[in-house]
Amino acid sequence: MEVPSTRITRADLDAENYYKPSASLNVNGHIQMDAGLGTVRFRGDVKATHSILAASGSGIRAGSGITAGWVIRAGGDITAGGDITAGWVIRAAGDITAGRDIRAAGDITAGRDIRAGLGIDAGGDIEAGGDITAGWGITAGDGITAGGDITAAWHIRAGSGIEAGAAIDAGWGIRAGLKIYAQKTISAKMRIFAGGCTWKIPSPEEMTITASRIDGVVAYGTVKLLAAADEEEGRR
Repeated sequence: MEVPSTRITRADLDAENYYKPSASLNVNGHIQMDAGLGTVRFRGDVKATHSILAASGSGIRAGSGITAGWVIRAGGDITAGGDITAGWVIRAAGDITAGRDIRAAGDITAGRDIRAGLGIDAGGDIEAGGDITAGWGITAGDGITAGGDITAAWHIRAGSGIEAGAAIDAGWGIRAGLKIYAQKTISAKMRIFAGGCTWKIPSPEEMTITASRIDGVVAYGTVKLLAAADEEEGRR
């Protein structure tokens, strides 16, 4: 059976790029937004039982939450005042920003930053070209990778590795199934664990905690401190 789809075009938007037909949009099926619309704005919620798809050059901004049973994907930013929740994956070419939680059963991927006022939780990978920041905790069933900083007021937990192009900072502890790597510092108020996976026997390299400086109690894993030359090379 073909899944019904609601298409949003330029004609559906007012002068400020708000969706004209209603404050919120709740669809049984897919929501599809044409390319080149800029950020399509909703004053309330955006919900679809299947996917919410914004083509290249189009982003999504909701005053409340954004929820899809399958995929949320945008060629620009994805922004919500409340939660952003997908039954499979969330993917944005730009930023992903939520006033509350960001949750997906699969991967959460952004070309730039991922920011949540509360927690970030993915059953798969969490990947950002820039920073990953959470007001609560960050949890990934697989790995966590950021081109910039990874920062959480609570824990940072990953089923496989954690890697940052800059620093990793947790208000509580950091736990990774495989190695932890930061080009700058790794900091945790509580304990740090690397290589604690239960689905394989990690190699010595997969149990390393590598950074220019480590602040916190290393409870499990092997510390490797980067030399100044290594840190400089990572910035290039």
